[in-house]
Amino acid sequence: MFLAAADQTLLATASPVIAREFGQLHDTSWLATIYLLTNAVMIPVYGRLGDRYGRREVLIVALGVFLLGSLLCAIAPGMAWLIGGRGLQGLGGGGLMTLTQAMIGDLVPPRQRVRFQGYFAIVFTAANVLGPMIGGYTVAHVSWRWLFAAQIPLVVLAGWRLSQLPPGRAHAEAPGISDVRGLLIFIVGTSLLLFGLTSAGHRFAWLSVWAAIVFGVGAALWTMLLIHEHKHNTPFFPIELLRIRVIKFSVITVLANSACRMAIIFYLPIYLQIGIQLDAGRAGLLLVPVMLGMLAGQQLSTRIGIRTGLLSSMPAFGMGIASIGFFGLAVAPARETIVIVLGSLAGLGLGPAMSCSQLIVQSVAGRERLGAVTALMMLCRTGGAAFGTAITGAIIYGLLPTVDIRHLLDFADTQMRLQVLHAFHVEFVVAAFIVGLAAINAMRGPKIKF
Repeated sequence: MFLAAADQTLLATASPVIAREFGQLHDTSWLATIYLLTNAVMIPVYGRLGDRYGRREVLIVALGVFLLGSLLCAIAPGMAWLIGGRGLQGLGGGGLMTLTQAMIGDLVPPRQRVRFQGYFAIVFTAANVLGPMIGGYTVAHVSWRWLFAAQIPLVVLAGWRLSQLPPGRAHAEAPGISDVRGLLIFIVGTSLLLFGLTSAGHRFAWLSVWAAIVFGVGAALWTMLLIHEHKHNTPFFPIELLRIRVIKFSVITVLANSACRMAIIFYLPIYLQIGIQLDAGRAGLLLVPVMLGMLAGQQLSTRIGIRTGLLSSMPAFGMGIASIGFFGLAVAPARETIVIVLGSLAGLGLGPAMSCSQLIVQSVAGRERLGAVTALMMLCRTGGAAFGTAITGAIIYGLLPTVDIRHLLDFADTQMRLQVLHAFHVEFVVAAFIVGLAAINAMRGPKIKF
């Protein structure tokens, strides 16, 4: 989990150094995009394969793919090779993210899974926060190649520890990957949509021919996928799980939660730098209380929910708190202490949804579909994050039509600062509205007792 999560943010501070070495600044965005694309499309694949052939065995294979990607990145002679290595890492990383959590269902009974979900939450949050810090320290003192070379012994250690666990349980009756056509449609359609979400407003305008082609073809392929999966006896995409009412409501909850979570993680530091005029280092440091709020929300909600039997109510309660936090950010004065307190409140409220929903859907799906339902939730998390990042940027920068995003942090003009504050406040209102609707959705979902 640490390897897969850290790789999402590891190159944030290392990209300029890499671009200077290879002389291709405009391609550095692909170092993150290709990892996200390959990671997302492989999540359901590993879920199905884990159900069919045993999760420990498939996870070891995923580690091997990740190892090859890390090795290729470490020795890459050019940008194209480095991007290819990142793509290979993503192909393995999809399994690391999915199967590590699914294996909890194999190894421990439901009432003890809370403790392990807490471990994963701590590791995931720490990896995301430490990723940019590790990247910056490494490129400042040694070569960026050590970011990948240092992962190799960690992969070997993880593989050895996995080999000490009991063999995974294979379920011959699980569908596996028999729907190759559905898989290909899913990969191409999802890749196009995620590429569009991460590129619109950057590589091409939202209202452009290229945007219409990318989103139009992606949407058409997803429509084709849903029609195809409804007719297929053993569909690749776990569409049958969405027929279960509890899972359907949980999917909507996680999508909305992930979208707003990314909005605050990626854009709050910009708000602190421009709106409150803090330096970049302090703005990044002040994100830590928000992340700790998310972690506290995850830990407290699962423990309280299990002990009281009200686990199903925790996501709705948490997102109600998050909605208050976002609305407060929209109307409160732009002062450092106030923003951090309200941001931490929003983080605290966003914490419960993913961990609690994961426990709920795993209990409903049953052991033979643990991999598929875990993959579905991780896919919702990735898709929601991509959508949230894109739509947040579209709202903020759409309200600043004359601003070049690349030079946004250079503006110190009072009038420009007020425009920036207004744009962020509008986005906070939208986030409060989305999270509020998600809270209502979570309240309408069936209640599950543990």
